Amino acid sequence: QVQLVESGGGSVQAGGALRLSCAASGLAFSGYVMGWFRRAPGKERGFVVYIGWGAGNTYYADSVKGRFTISRDNAKNTSYLQMNSLKPEDTAVYYCAAGQLLSTRLNAYNYWGQGTQVTVSS
Repeated sequence: QVQLVESGGGSVQAGGALRLSCAASGLAFSGYVMGWFRRAPGKERGFVVYIGWGAGNTYYADSVKGRFTISRDNAKNTSYLQMNSLKPEDTAVYYCAAGQLLSTRLNAYNYWGQGTQVTVSS
């Protein structure tokens, strides 16, 4: 049974930082692309960033480029999302996902976590 469990969400003031983690189990982690998506209030779930199998390929949404950094530790079956210089518009539920394609599309990902709330106040 595949499980993705996000942690690290919370409430911060604008300009602050958070680090999200996504712990995976039940799958060959190093063989999966890991993605992060978010759903802001009143909006659909949208792409944030992905990281390829060996961490050599990353791709960021323009809205987070230069502020967010994705990484992975294949030995720990965990993906991380370091979020710096947070803005109120980053407020959302953040989801990690695992798939086998380098893609920004939701339907390219086979497995999803339950999400973790990030709230940024001004």
